[in-house]
Amino acid sequence: QVQLVESGGGLVQAGGSLRLSCAASGSIFGFNRMGWFRQAPGKQRELVASITNGGSTNYADSVKGRFTISRDNAKNTVYLQMNSLKAEDTAVYYCNIVLLGTFPSREYWGQGTQVTVSS
Repeated sequence: QVQLVESGGGLVQAGGSLRLSCAASGSIFGFNRMGWFRQAPGKQRELVASITNGGSTNYADSVKGRFTISRDNAKNTVYLQMNSLKAEDTAVYYCNIVLLGTFPSREYWGQGTQVTVSS
């Protein structure tokens, strides 16, 4: 079992920055991918960024050049540095991990943290 706890959300002005953190605990072994998703009111949940334990990253086009995902494998923690925030970034951000070394794969979600960007 894996537990994910997000932190770092809040209210910021457009153009500002926030750093989200997600600490994972439990059985995390082998190949895995951690990521951040977000869901705004009336919209589908979408992938923001992801990173494997090997360091391979993926970003949504809307955040490329502004957001940076990173992780500390020793701490099982993933971070999302968000710069040049826009009002469109307002959403609940969810941490996610997919354990790919098992079949079927196992997926876990955090409780979410609110990010609000004022225009």
